[in-house]
Amino acid sequence: MSRPLQMLQIEDHPMTALTDKDARTDILNRLRRAEGQIRGVQRMIEEGESCLKIAQQFSAVRKALDSTYLRMTVCFVDQELSQRMQPNASERVDLDHMLKDMETMLARMG
Repeated sequence: MSRPLQMLQIEDHPMTALTDKDARTDILNRLRRAEGQIRGVQRMIEEGESCLKIAQQFSAVRKALDSTYLRMTVCFVDQELSQRMQPNASERVDLDHMLKDMETMLARMG
């Protein structure tokens, strides 16, 4: 006898928006570049390019989106930690170094 699927109840918690203007601009610019790459893939398919060349472009698009997602995540973590911890200048330097190291380590996973 199968058990019915249960829906997870998620606490009613408003999700924080990315508020840093420079971070948002960086992420939007990265997305625009990826959008251009996707249009290029579409054009390649329409023009009958080889599957190998198209696959290479797919890989580039995926890497661009992955790095954009990672950048957004690090910006979000930075924003949230800064709001909650309110670091002084010395702590800010340490936090920046830690976030940069975290971004570098996570980038190597992909």
